[in-house]
Parts: sequence; C-alpha cells; structure tokens
Amino acid sequence: MSGTNLSRTAQLLPRYAWPAFLVGAILLLAVGNPTVYGIGVPLAALVLALVVPISRPRWTGHPDWRDVGAVAALYVGVVALFWLAFRVFTQGNTLGLFLCFAAGMLLGVLGPVAYTTWIRRRGLAELGIGRANLGSAFALGLALAAVQFVITLWGYPLPRPVDWVPLAALALTVGFFEAVFFRGFIQSRLEASFGPIAGVAGASALYAAYHVGYGMDAQEMLFLFGLGVVYAVAFSVTRNLIVLWPLLLPLGSFYNNLRGGSIQMPWEAILGFVDVLGVMVAAIWFAARRERRRLAGALRGREPTRKRRNLRRRA
Repeated sequence: MSGTNLSRTAQLLPRYAWPAFLVGAILLLAVGNPTVYGIGVPLAALVLALVVPISRPRWTGHPDWRDVGAVAALYVGVVALFWLAFRVFTQGNTLGLFLCFAAGMLLGVLGPVAYTTWIRRRGLAELGIGRANLGSAFALGLALAAVQFVITLWGYPLPRPVDWVPLAALALTVGFFEAVFFRGFIQSRLEASFGPIAGVAGASALYAAYHVGYGMDAQEMLFLFGLGVVYAVAFSVTRNLIVLWPLLLPLGSFYNNLRGGSIQMPWEAILGFVDVLGVMVAAIWFAARRERRRLAGALRGREPTRKRRNLRRRA
C-alpha cells in the first residue's frame, strides 16, 4: 500500500471507527448482561482511543482548577438533591420528591449555564449548544436512536396513555438535564483540563455514580458506566448536544422506566415536567441573547478603532 493510501486511511479511520463503535455498543444492549456491558464497552472505547488518530492530545496536564471546583460543587449539589428526593421523601411525599427532583435538574442546567456564560464569559458552544456540527451530530443521533428503538421499543406493547405519556415527558426533561450537565458541562470541563480519555472516563463514572441518588445498586451503576461511555463518546465526536437530545437519551430513559413499571404518575405530572424543561430552555435562551449582545457590542467597539486607523493611513 502506498504512502498516499495510508495517509488517506488514517484520515478516514476516525470518521468511521467511532460511529461504528457507537452502533455496535447500542446493539450490545440486546445482550442484556450489565456486567459485560459495563466492562466491555469502556475497554473497547479505550483501545479504540489509543489506536485511532485524533486531532487533540489524548492527555493534558494543565487543569483549570476553577472548572474542576465548579464541577465538584455542582455535582455534589445535584446528587444531594436527588438523594433527598428518592431516598428521603420517596413517593410517600410526592411534593417533597418533586420539588427536590426539579431543583436538582434546574441546578444541573442553570448552574453550568451561569458559570459558563456569566462567570467565565464563555460561549454556549462550550456546553455543546449551538450550530457547530449540527447536521452531522443530528444524523448520528438519529441513526443511534433508530438502532436503539428497534432493539427496545419496536413491537413493545404500550400500556394505557396515562401510564406512558407522563413517562415520556419525564424522559424528555431528565434527558435534557443529563445532556447539558454531564456532557456539555462536566465532560467538556474535564476534557479541557485532563484530555479526552480522562474526560470521557471521568464524566461516565460521575454519571454512573450519581444514580446512587435513585437508589441503584453497584451492578446497575456498572452498566450505567458503560452506557455513559457511549453517550460521552457520541458527544466527544460531535461536540453538539443534539446527538443525545431529544432522541437518544430520552428513548433510553423512557424504555427503562416503562419496562421497570415502578413509576406511576397522573396526567398532571406532565405540567410539572414541562415547567421544569421550560425554565431550563428559557435560561439557555437568555444566555444566548446575552451572548449575541456581547458580541455585537464588541464589534461596535472595534469599528471606531478601524476608522481611526484608516484616517491615520490616509493622513
């Protein structure tokens, strides 16, 4: 094989290797062995990360400790609120459960948005929110969601609408929170400080561990670590949250809740989840508007400088 062909293969390998890995990892869900999934998928991802050429350094040793501290503080706050909701209040106190649950999701979205845009003065693109790679990210997310739908929900007998429509609203809201908090914020900050391999592994481990607030055991969290790696790789490849939401993450959450059968909610629960989702989306909208105004102001500030330079040149 000539040097040109080798170079071309090296360029094409990352483009196809990671999507193929993701499709294979989703198909592996059909095996139904949580231990195999929780160990096999991360190991396969690690081997692929060490073999496939990437444009970024695999490891970095210059952590931003402000970012790490913000990740730690918000993570502890979210897990504490979820633990209160599901381990203290439980379904015996519906109001307390919902208020803590909603507060945890809001903290997990509003906190990163405020920290990123107001405190660090970064763009929403740092959270994976924007038009960058929008088309390719949507296409990959659609393909992965289609595979997941076929192996989970295709032909699955749905119960009465009152038993599954509120679950769909729950899945959309929780999926949005998880996409922003664990992928857009935690993973992005860890990757920036420690590199993509440590960022993917760290975000996936934190994603699995946070389910302790739901009362899940070690085997379930091991499986969720493997699933977290799948979500983390999908985001790392595209850098846009649309690869995960509104299709891939909600589909998985909806199927899991539907199959579990332990969550029963009235129609009125939809309003609560829509309110929470609306507040999260509104916060991002205000941050985007503020970002546009800041950029417009910066451009206006540069215009007089350009005019003065032109006048000096003419003089």
